[in-house]
Amino acid sequence: MYYVYAIKSQIRNYIYVGLTNNIKRRLDQHNKGKSKTTKPYRPFGLIYLKEVRTRKEAREIEKNLKSGYRKEYLKGLKSNNAGMVELVDTLDLKSSGS
Repeated sequence: MYYVYAIKSQIRNYIYVGLTNNIKRRLDQHNKGKSKTTKPYRPFGLIYLKEVRTRKEAREIEKNLKSGYRKEYLKGLKSNNAGMVELVDTLDLKSSGS
């Protein structure tokens, strides 16, 4: 399984969209500053998460979310991520890699 996700900085107006096969590990990397791109904007809250079967499908959704129209959709999402954190905690995430 692959996951397409969007995280929003809790201190700046910055949204990052990515894909991974291990969402818990990837969110941890972002929030611990292990990702060069997002390090200056941490901490982050998860605002979007979608599970798909293939990397190809995940990449298509990621590209769509980075387009103008869908990017505006993401900007409208609140960064209150309590529900998303609960969702991530309930997922069976045994795969590794990003």
